[in-house]
Amino acid sequence: MQTVSAIAGRFLETDRRFLWALCYRMTGNAADADDIVQDTFVKAIEKPPSRLDEPLRPWLVHVAMNLSRDLLRRRRRRGYEGEWLPSPIPTDDTSDLPSYEPPSAVEDSPCTRYELIESISIAFLLALEALTPSQRAVLLLRDVFDYSTDETADALGMTASNVKVSLHRARARMREYDKNRSIPTSSLREKTKLALEKFLICLNHRDAAGLEQLLAENVISLSDSGGVVAAARVPVRGRSRVRRLVMGLNEKSAGTFDLKFGDVNGLPAGFFTSRIQRKGFASRFCFQCELDDQGRIRRLYTVLAPAKLTAIK
Repeated sequence: MQTVSAIAGRFLETDRRFLWALCYRMTGNAADADDIVQDTFVKAIEKPPSRLDEPLRPWLVHVAMNLSRDLLRRRRRRGYEGEWLPSPIPTDDTSDLPSYEPPSAVEDSPCTRYELIESISIAFLLALEALTPSQRAVLLLRDVFDYSTDETADALGMTASNVKVSLHRARARMREYDKNRSIPTSSLREKTKLALEKFLICLNHRDAAGLEQLLAENVISLSDSGGVVAAARVPVRGRSRVRRLVMGLNEKSAGTFDLKFGDVNGLPAGFFTSRIQRKGFASRFCFQCELDDQGRIRRLYTVLAPAKLTAIK
């Protein structure tokens, strides 16, 4: 029989990164993923599976997915003040964050519907919010992590037929995302970085006309303040409204933030840190844009909630 230290060693060495990758996609929140992985580890120590001679991962995934689904249900009952966005995680080569990919998945499986890097994009995680917790779990296991129907059923405590029904419904709810999906290729990263730089240059030079040329006609700006700092509480839609919003904010804060660039969730982003601490205002935030097929900005994502920025150093 394996000892507690042996269980801990196996968990930390082979399974923690896989669980974190799965739980982050389930919750869209780095801090929540940390907590769920920790709780799963505690359960493995306090109430380990009866067959310790068998692989530990299936049991760990079962526990972590149950905890993740419970968290999603509580979150929906509780509600959220303002717009909800996923918490950004660094994905550049210099990040000291534990790998966001499972250690066994260096290459994407040709059978998966979504690539691993795509499945941590802000757009993908937002699309998952339209699914029920169980649909989300099924879709991730089947279409991202390449679990079979039976493996998914075992992991989630469902019948194979229920897994198939849930997957069908989940895919139906993802159709709108699928129509406009953008896989974070190196080409898209370069285009996004260039668009982001041009956007910030236009703001710095107060170039309203140049800014509008960068924006898609149906652009939407989403800001997540967590209800604790100042930000737009509803989506701002349309080229002229978004232009007025960002230029107005820039007028009020120009010269008060330091900026650095990095990759978050597979695409370039700007990290802003304020030189001036003001009560009720964000001391730092993460800003990212998403392009349409014409290379114009169709989404602006701004995460200001302090609790959402724990993974950004």
